[in-house]
Amino acid sequence: MTRFFDELETRSADQRAASLAKALPDQIARAKALPGYAGALDGVNPASITTVAALASLPVLRKSDLGRAQGAAGPFGGLTTRPAHGFAHIFQSPGPIYEPGGTEHDWWRMGRFLNACGIGRGDIVQNCFGYHLTPAGMIFESGARAVGAAVLPAGTGQTELQVTASRDVGVTAYAGTPDYLKVILDKADEMGVRLGITRAAVGGGALFPSLRKEYADRGILCLQCYATADLGNIAYESEAQEGMIVDEGVIVEIVTPGTGDPVAPGQVGEVVVTTLNPDYPLIRFATGDLSAVMEGVSPCGRTNMRIKGWMGRADQTTKIKGMFVRPEQVAQLVAKHAEISRARVIASREGEMDVMTVQIESAGGNPDAYASTVAEVLKLKGKIELLSPGSLPNDGKVIEDQRVYD
Repeated sequence: MTRFFDELETRSADQRAASLAKALPDQIARAKALPGYAGALDGVNPASITTVAALASLPVLRKSDLGRAQGAAGPFGGLTTRPAHGFAHIFQSPGPIYEPGGTEHDWWRMGRFLNACGIGRGDIVQNCFGYHLTPAGMIFESGARAVGAAVLPAGTGQTELQVTASRDVGVTAYAGTPDYLKVILDKADEMGVRLGITRAAVGGGALFPSLRKEYADRGILCLQCYATADLGNIAYESEAQEGMIVDEGVIVEIVTPGTGDPVAPGQVGEVVVTTLNPDYPLIRFATGDLSAVMEGVSPCGRTNMRIKGWMGRADQTTKIKGMFVRPEQVAQLVAKHAEISRARVIASREGEMDVMTVQIESAGGNPDAYASTVAEVLKLKGKIELLSPGSLPNDGKVIEDQRVYD
């Protein structure tokens, strides 16, 4: 196994920017030609979209948009460059949302992550992601194929059989959710079976530090990736375990929830991803997840941008006094007053009544004017609290529900 998956991982910033300047216009042109993007990219000159900054001028595509498009033109909403029968697989995720899948080399770009986990030729991967309808099992199998590893397609359940098979075939690596590996290891201990797993590539759930340490104490290096059914691999850990390195086949932006506006460097916001996959050109696809960009590059030698990993959900829509308050409404409030830098809506209770408090970062403004704008934009009256710029926590929240539900 080689230290790096390919030479793309160690490019200089200038090399990466030059490559993007060629690849991004082509991808925008592919998307613009698709019926699913009709109206969304009208007037956009693909040749002018050569940087991430230029990309930020395009509209955001949300999961709800995907669902509507697929409802109107199934199964993929007119967003793929191949017909449905031109793909190797068609998957169904909850919603339902349908995703295409290919068997071409590393179609989901998961090989890069498995390589970073130290998995390659000579390994046998016990793949405990599901193979039924949803794509996770095939995503990781594709990655194993890309690095030359064999696969035990285990799925979930039947833990005793999993332990027996793992021992009998000589499994050396695990792929699956972070917690299911512990289920297998505990069952192996109960059965008196010693397994040969030394590396674990996990995703689809939280990898708590205590669980990672438990695996490390057993001699297992456990690393996690950030991937979705729509986009494939987005970012992944390396042995340095300092943030997640953005995959070379996607462009990641961090934006203010409810908008497509990039946040300041280091600020928490919603993860928006543009994929360079020519078969399925998702442009500025909003994941609904929160994260932030990390400064610098990984000490492992991979040079692409890093993010801090999953930091919560961006869709903070909350019902207050019977009315929904949405992140995009908070963004509209901020946009109404040039001196407002950030705002946060807090839902609380006094007695048996909902209370809405709007905290506003402003260098100086009129609280009465803000109260009027709040009533206009949020359709509710609330308390106004003026804060100095930089006072609100850097956690990506624009709506905070402090009510306790017993």
